[in-house]
Amino acid sequence: MAELPPIVDLRQSPTALRVQRGVMRFLRNAHDFCCYAEVPLSNGRRADVLAVGPKGEIWIVEIKSSLVDFQVDRKWPNYKEFCDRFFFAKPPELDPDIFPQSEGLMVGDGHDAAILRMAEETPLPPARRKAMLLKLTRLGADRIHVLMDPNDL
Repeated sequence: MAELPPIVDLRQSPTALRVQRGVMRFLRNAHDFCCYAEVPLSNGRRADVLAVGPKGEIWIVEIKSSLVDFQVDRKWPNYKEFCDRFFFAKPPELDPDIFPQSEGLMVGDGHDAAILRMAEETPLPPARRKAMLLKLTRLGADRIHVLMDPNDL
């Protein structure tokens, strides 16, 4: 079996990890979404947060911890083909005006988050949704297996 990607990417800044925690808490508690951190996508990208809603809807949240982090990232449009809604998430101190008005926006800290601007819904094609849900099912099961039996890699 191939080595699994880490559940938490050690390349993330402490600020990004705090935002990630708040976003995942918010989506779970306020919207009944189940969240995955650091999900590799078939196009070689990695989603910071990928959330699955109670009706099978898929949201991706791309976390930006600073102005420079946002300015150097031009890969974010590549996430939109893998979700029904795409959001940026930022820490409270980051200016929300740097983000495109056409995209969803969340603000989060280590405790909670909020939606500042709802993302446009662009439903996934059925075949892509099925592939994503199958991928997430297997990824979740593999992550649980590693937690239960870390020596079986």
